[in-house]
Amino acid sequence: AHTGQDFSHRKEWVTERLAELSRAFAINICAYAVMSNHYHLVLYVDAAQARNWSDAEVARRWELLFSVPYIAQKYLKGELSVKADIRVALEVLAELRRRLSDLSWYMRSLNEPIARRANEEDRCTGRFWEGRFKSQPILDEAGLLACCAYVDLNPVRAGIAATPEEADFTAIQQRLQEFAAERAAADTRQVSRVPTPSQPTNQTNQHVTPPLHPFANHLNADPAQGLPFRFQDYVELVDWTARIVRDDHKKTMPEHTPAILIRLGFSAEDFQQHMQAQAMTRGSVIGQIERLQAYARSLKKRCVMGVRMPRVCLAW
Repeated sequence: AHTGQDFSHRKEWVTERLAELSRAFAINICAYAVMSNHYHLVLYVDAAQARNWSDAEVARRWELLFSVPYIAQKYLKGELSVKADIRVALEVLAELRRRLSDLSWYMRSLNEPIARRANEEDRCTGRFWEGRFKSQPILDEAGLLACCAYVDLNPVRAGIAATPEEADFTAIQQRLQEFAAERAAADTRQVSRVPTPSQPTNQTNQHVTPPLHPFANHLNADPAQGLPFRFQDYVELVDWTARIVRDDHKKTMPEHTPAILIRLGFSAEDFQQHMQAQAMTRGSVIGQIERLQAYARSLKKRCVMGVRMPRVCLAW
């Protein structure tokens, strides 16, 4: 049923909360799309970063979102002398450290405040989100590329936007706006502020946006350094894919195939199939067949249902 009310402002709640979480969690955003009734995220969990934090840093980050347990506060102030109390405090801090790189805690910290805020606005109680979030491990560069493009192009696929730069509340629009701002600043010999994981950005559309995982600008890069692609190649791919998605009813295929697809072993037809709404949501894990097989073995299973690059398959 249509209520006639406009809830588009709630999209800003999501990006604002993502920005807040980025200051606390060891989880970086590779791509996002906030739609009218759901959102998509591609996340990089940097557990190694969390392991390197001091106990004081763990407490500082946790306190950005929640209260720090009293016994941990006393330990950090040097006010504990009983060994049993110190042991408990260290266990508490270890648990907070674990939570700050835990996907379930991240999603809980994202969804619960938005649900409370929406229910307060609607003057109602009860469940706001439909069910628990669904996650799919991404095992390789090909899967990562496909997932990021799939998420960034959600508004184009839905017919809400004609081009990636018009796709509001997406990572690709944010990246393009940040790139344009940096170019403009460089052209006028001004210092351009580069977003960091601790600094959410404000764009020309006047809503807070989260910091994004950078591009490492080469394949086989350490995931902690950034996405293993060149930004220019990714933009070319997203623009190319947007034209295919937009003109799908014409069944046309651009003659030029982006170089990044060729390097990762995709054909234009394979990639087009992966950009369909049903293709990327069938499996429980995404990657090339060898990675799917290794993943199944790591779980001591005979098979996993996965989205294989370049087609959906059962990995035995």
